[in-house]
Amino acid sequence: MLTEQIVHLERINNLQTLRIPSAFELSSNEALIRKEGDHLIIEPVQKPSLLAHLATLEPLEDEFDDVDANLMPLDEIVL
Repeated sequence: MLTEQIVHLERINNLQTLRIPSAFELSSNEALIRKEGDHLIIEPVQKPSLLAHLATLEPLEDEFDDVDANLMPLDEIVL
């Protein structure tokens, strides 16, 4: 696996851009960038899945009406 590669930096107005080679492609469409001394650290931003988000929520204490209470009983189906 490729671990380093020289890339070209480009200046567009007040932004310096960098094209990331496909060997270094990130698994996300957003990234977090920070500077540590002379080093730039680029990390993919992983958005939590719906299940991970739901796991952080407190359980509901509400009582819900029985929506089946006024329905007729189901017929047994024999195949």
